[in-house]
Order: sequence, then structure tokens, then C-alpha cells
Amino acid sequence: MFRDNPLFEFRGPWGVPVQIGVTILLLPLIFIDFGGTSRDLAFDVMFTAILLGSIFLHELGHAWGALVQGVPVERIVLYGGGGFCQQTRSATRYETELIVAMGPLVNLALWALAGLTWPHIGDPEIRWVFQTVAWVNGFLFVMNMIPVHPLDGGKLFQLALLRVLPSEAAILVSGSVGLFVAILWLPAMVSFYLATGAALFFIPSVRLHWEMLRQRRA
Repeated sequence: MFRDNPLFEFRGPWGVPVQIGVTILLLPLIFIDFGGTSRDLAFDVMFTAILLGSIFLHELGHAWGALVQGVPVERIVLYGGGGFCQQTRSATRYETELIVAMGPLVNLALWALAGLTWPHIGDPEIRWVFQTVAWVNGFLFVMNMIPVHPLDGGKLFQLALLRVLPSEAAILVSGSVGLFVAILWLPAMVSFYLATGAALFFIPSVRLHWEMLRQRRA
């Protein structure tokens, strides 16, 4: 399982243990310009807090999707690369559909609420906060819905295929699409950086999707 030494742990909603991994310290180093003005520093800190808060709420969505179906949650982990929600037992396919879907749905709801609110706010700094909440959660939703493993989009795509295809065929299609996306990811990431100046710190595994195809053919 994932290894990242926890900095600390606290009890979140519904009594779920929340662990903060040591690699979370990478985010301030990436997003905060400590050499800028105090105003710039404040905005950088706020952006980082919004990003972390949005990831946390995303994982709480997964946790709620598990708990509401009677699937115990062992922990939520937040780390430098994002987060994950770990259950104490394996969920059924149909339970997994709700568990996986709830994370992106939380981001979609936050995007909609913040996006509908910010145009009506007069104070420019408060408006910036709502705009940033909308932008961050819109980005997280779109990012997570890309049909590549281990993102939620890849899992949901395969779960949807399992409703209409035999298991082997669903794995074949999901692995093929994921492999195609993974191969195109690096040039797309470079193009995204050149266009926006923002870097994506996630690279899907070509090997993972190739193994899905090999298992299907075995």
C-alpha cells in the first residue's frame, strides 16, 4: 500500500482517521513564493489552503460514499500528490460505483456553488477566493474524470463498461483507452504547461494499462 510517513493524524467527520503525509510539505514549496510581497504571500497561502481543502473534501466524498453503504473507512490520507480514501474491506462493484463517483461530485458541487456566488460579491479579495475555489474544483473534477487509472475517471469508465460488457471485455477496453491516454499524457502535459504555466504532478502509468491488456490476453 502507499507509503508516506504521517506528520500527524486527526479525527475527521464521522470519526474517520485523517493522516497528513510528510510529502504535503512539498506543496508550500511549489505554490508559495516566499520571496514575494506580503500580499502575494497571502494569496499564495490562500491558494494552497483552497487546494488542500478541496482535495480533503474530495476524499470526504469518497468516505461518505463508503459509509452510507455500510463500508467501513480505515483512513483518509493527504499527501504531496493528492489523497486517497482507504476502506477496511473490499466493496462490491455496485458499492464502488457510488464510492468512486462521490469524490468528483463533491468537486463539481463546489465548482457550481462558488461559480454561481462569485459574480455577486463586490469585495475583490473575497471574490478572488470564490473564483479560486471554482477554478480549483473545476480543474479537479475535469482532471479526475479523465478515463485513465488510477484516477476516478478510469475507475468509473471501467465500472460503466462492466454494466454492459463481460469482465474481460471491460478490462480490455478500459486498459486500451487508458494506455492511449497515458501515451499522450506527457506531450499534453508539456502543452498545458506552455499554455498556462501550470504543471501537472501526475503521470499515469503506461505499464499499469499494458498489464491490464496482458492479463486480458493471458
